[in-house]
Amino acid sequence: MLAKRIVPCLDVRDGRVVKGKQFKHIQDVDDPVKLGKFYSDQLADELVFYDITATHEKRHIFIDVVRAVAEAITIPFTIGGGISSIDDFHQVLRAGADKVSVNSAAVRRPELIREAAQRFGSQCVVLSIDAKRDNHGSWQVYVEGGRKNTGIDAIAWAKQGVALGAGEICMNSMDADGEKAGFDLELNRRLATELPVPIIASGGAGTMQDFKDVFDVGVDAALAASVFHFGQIDIPDLKTYLQGQGIPMRGAEE
Repeated sequence: MLAKRIVPCLDVRDGRVVKGKQFKHIQDVDDPVKLGKFYSDQLADELVFYDITATHEKRHIFIDVVRAVAEAITIPFTIGGGISSIDDFHQVLRAGADKVSVNSAAVRRPELIREAAQRFGSQCVVLSIDAKRDNHGSWQVYVEGGRKNTGIDAIAWAKQGVALGAGEICMNSMDADGEKAGFDLELNRRLATELPVPIIASGGAGTMQDFKDVFDVGVDAALAASVFHFGQIDIPDLKTYLQGQGIPMRGAEE
């Protein structure tokens, strides 16, 4: 079994890392470069930075932050938020990012996924999906930072994204986001079972057990923010715990 990945998520607004609950009640956390370096030193496997208001504000991505992060850290990182064109991919990758995450723009024009995969390789293209459960037990895709319900089935969209060339799916459960009550295991189990690419589970981490539970349903990486930002879970301790639970981890003590 391949080693699982722990991925801190840094939501950035106005040049600062912030965190909320269910995409609301936003509070300030730290400087993105400083916090990114801290997680790199803590042996996180990867980082994800989201410019959380770029799409809604119809502006370009924070290239200055991308360059500064690339100089400060030694682990791979993904940039998302406000990515709407091949030129955006090119700028972000040239500035030092390893992968690019697309969300709203891919929903508006799915061919962006195919174009990016053909130009830069599927390994660079992450399809990020913000999903919320509806009254019928399915999950629907939301865009513009969780502000707009598209009515699209999230699992069907993930499958279409993979068919177009996305190399990874990052599935964020809006219902679980910031609640610290555990990942949406049913949603992530379906994705891990039905899709041939790595799945990154996002939304709901509250305890070390939550990470074990979501890895047990088959995902490849677990993304979290609050529990890391506010010091509730230490990444080296988490890796040691998971290794002891039979989950293969990079850099964990045996």
